[in-house]
Amino acid sequence: MAITDWPADDRPREKLLSKGADSLSDAELVAIFLRTGVRGKSAVDLARDVLKQCGSLSALFSAGDREFCAVPGLGMAKYVQLQAVSEMARRALREKISNGDALGSPGSVRDYLRLTLQGRPYEVFIGVFLDAQNRVIAVEQLFRGTLTQTSVYPREVVKRALHYNAAAMIFAHNHPSGIAEPSRADEMLTVALAQALALVEVKVLDHFVVGSDAAMSFAERGLL
Repeated sequence: MAITDWPADDRPREKLLSKGADSLSDAELVAIFLRTGVRGKSAVDLARDVLKQCGSLSALFSAGDREFCAVPGLGMAKYVQLQAVSEMARRALREKISNGDALGSPGSVRDYLRLTLQGRPYEVFIGVFLDAQNRVIAVEQLFRGTLTQTSVYPREVVKRALHYNAAAMIFAHNHPSGIAEPSRADEMLTVALAQALALVEVKVLDHFVVGSDAAMSFAERGLL
């Protein structure tokens, strides 16, 4: 049955307008993005197919073009649109954390880092450079690693902090395994970075480990 034949209250667009976007399921939200289905399947059915193919909504946003286009009825045009939506969300969150005290909106910082790092097949280490009022000066990918690890050099991090004249920093890296738990090596690295940056009077405010469904904060765990 086509969505146009559904009761008005059950149609995703009408439901969003009457009850708000947060009332929709993941499949209904994706269906609005897809707009149309294919022969024999509604947009909601097609949305369920792509979510099943990718595994989750967050995994959908980080899916490669081959994985996305493997779902019958989806092609490169929709994949490009999805990447544009994802990038707009990242930029909107970055604007939000750049226009005020980053520590005053920790949820926005966490959301930005999750959207930036989740689902990557290799480790990436990011530095967020802050001024004396904890406003974001820059966000930079400092190092890129492999499936299981990345090499981070405190001396290079110090050089970038001095380049931006930063007063503080927040770090983040992802775990391609999906588990948002710090390893012993992560803890030792964070201590080494904090000690190196303290020599040039730059504070380390937090370090996030991003997994498939969460971002763990060192500060919240009392590890800083």
